[in-house]
Amino acid sequence: MPRIIVVDDQKDVRAMICMVLRVNHFEVVEAATALSGLRAFGEEHFDAAIVDIFLDESNGLDLIARMRELVPELPVVAVSGMAAFDGVAMSDDLARVVYLQKPFRPAELVRAVAAARAAVQVPQAAAAGI
Repeated sequence: MPRIIVVDDQKDVRAMICMVLRVNHFEVVEAATALSGLRAFGEEHFDAAIVDIFLDESNGLDLIARMRELVPELPVVAVSGMAAFDGVAMSDDLARVVYLQKPFRPAELVRAVAAARAAVQVPQAAAAGI
């Protein structure tokens, strides 16, 4: 069963995301802060991450960059209530991140996770000459 870490400071949003993922056969670990998310990420293996861009005491983009330093091909879905993500992916660590605007429907979340997983598989296949 694929494992996903969900980092969002809004408890109700985090609970909804986790419920949708569990119904869709993902094992989920929740974190309310960037620090607790990074701690869990360092201690366990994850197949993907869903990270809120605007966390209370930190920047979700910094967290994503740190996770990508540790696992460069980590599939990531970045979520935010902001409408525009223009210019967000300014570094290599933020390349191939799938952005999802809140509020979103469960089907949109599942599609975003699938797109994030596919986005990191394409470069791996190209590197292997496939």
